[in-house]
Amino acid sequence: MAIYTLPELPYDYAELEPVINPQIIELHHDKHHAAYVKGANDTLEQLEEARDKEQWGSINGLEKNLAFHLSGHILHSIYWHNMTGKKNGGGGEPLAADGVGELADAITASFGSFAKFRTQLSKAAATTQGSGWGVLAYEPVSGRLIVEQVYDHQGNVGQGSVPILVFDAWEHAFYLQYKNQKVDFIEAMWEVVNWQDVARRYARAKERTPLIDP
Repeated sequence: MAIYTLPELPYDYAELEPVINPQIIELHHDKHHAAYVKGANDTLEQLEEARDKEQWGSINGLEKNLAFHLSGHILHSIYWHNMTGKKNGGGGEPLAADGVGELADAITASFGSFAKFRTQLSKAAATTQGSGWGVLAYEPVSGRLIVEQVYDHQGNVGQGSVPILVFDAWEHAFYLQYKNQKVDFIEAMWEVVNWQDVARRYARAKERTPLIDP
């Protein structure tokens, strides 16, 4: 039985126009994300077979494959909910007036200002080597927010940090519409950020008990 399943989109394919066109959303979700789900489940089956047969010659490759596909599934599952159309309040910046003041304060405390944070996350996403992600994460030891770079689906991440906002910088996320202009796509992404979702993720991340002392 499959462990992981492809989640449904929280909106229709056209929700994020004109920032992301429906064709990209359909291909990205129904093909690329689905492939990560299948890859994670297939790898789990292969690991089960390795345990049953006591055959460990492929363990390094299997563990790497599981991390790749599982991270892809998790990051994409966050990504879809991190976005919403402008008509539903997407974009702008988190404000106390919109009920996300705690998140806004945390961003200011961690980065100095929203503008400085926005620049850092944009640069991190745009300069990932090859394919990757820019990520805003809650770091549980310091209780601060940090920006991370994810290469492919792994990379410069703090162990135990919790992603709360992710920018997909893989070519399949934008190439049909933005061609090779990754920077333009990342800049446009700010127009559809769902700050309500990011704030909920921040609140849940803070509720977790750190596994180590500061």
